Amino acid sequence: MTQLRVENLRKSYDGREVVAGVNFALAHGECFGLLGPNGAGKTTTLRLTLGLTQPDGGRITLLDHEVPAHAREARGRVGVVPQLDNLDPDFTVRENLLVYGRYFDLPRAALEARIPELLDYAQLGTRADARIQTLSGGMKRRLTLARALINDPDLLFLDEPTTGLDPQARHVIWERLRQLTLRGKTLLLTTHFMEEAERLCHRLAIMDHGRIIAIGTPRELIAAHIEPEVVEVYGDGADAWSAAAGKQLAERCEKPGETVFCYTRDAHALVANLAHHDARTDIRYLHRRANLEDVFLKLTGRDLRD
Repeated sequence: MTQLRVENLRKSYDGREVVAGVNFALAHGECFGLLGPNGAGKTTTLRLTLGLTQPDGGRITLLDHEVPAHAREARGRVGVVPQLDNLDPDFTVRENLLVYGRYFDLPRAALEARIPELLDYAQLGTRADARIQTLSGGMKRRLTLARALINDPDLLFLDEPTTGLDPQARHVIWERLRQLTLRGKTLLLTTHFMEEAERLCHRLAIMDHGRIIAIGTPRELIAAHIEPEVVEVYGDGADAWSAAAGKQLAERCEKPGETVFCYTRDAHALVANLAHHDARTDIRYLHRRANLEDVFLKLTGRDLRD
């Protein structure tokens, strides 16, 4: 069953098309990632699919409802984790869940029964009466996730859910999101963490300049768009080594900063050459498998985006 279908979606601001004919669909129980640099059109796409922004063209079907015409009905079965926490500082942890649940016209008795389960899920069972100001960043993020589940949604929108969190808190959120997909929930995730996308997403789309430029599973995208092995070379002698050997031994070399990235199908000759120089302090290297970040940078470029 398709939970969300987007067909030829378009949106322009001041004559600039920020969403330019986007197409994708989410199957029941999958985590779908929407990746892209700043300004690629990800957040606008999320707002369009939720019916919060009027599209200029295209068709959106969210949980069998046409959006934006029937967005209100669709959003009753949707949960949203926004990019920035918007918890109410005047309420306790428990009160934040209770008040938010009332927006869905849920009976108070049903909410009272559901809140302890959500607090346990967020590992906040002992902080039910705590004020928001006393919570850590990780606790606030877990509470925001729990709040998004108050109406037991079929589809969860997560806009950069782990931005600003330390590694421990990020791994806890990842584990909680995996639990949701195992329970049959469908997730639409935007993130700038390629490791997060590679770990969580069954499929993902890479978006740039308002268009989807690649779509597939993380493994499919890596296989289709990048050489399988990468050797990173850095140090004072990296430039000289690249000119003398790297460009001859690798299929492709890039130097966006102080590091030379060598992409190849077989790194044996590269590593053997570098091992010969390893005793020299002006060259160091790292040999690894290609990953989703390599694909992302190849397709969208390495230039900074505002």
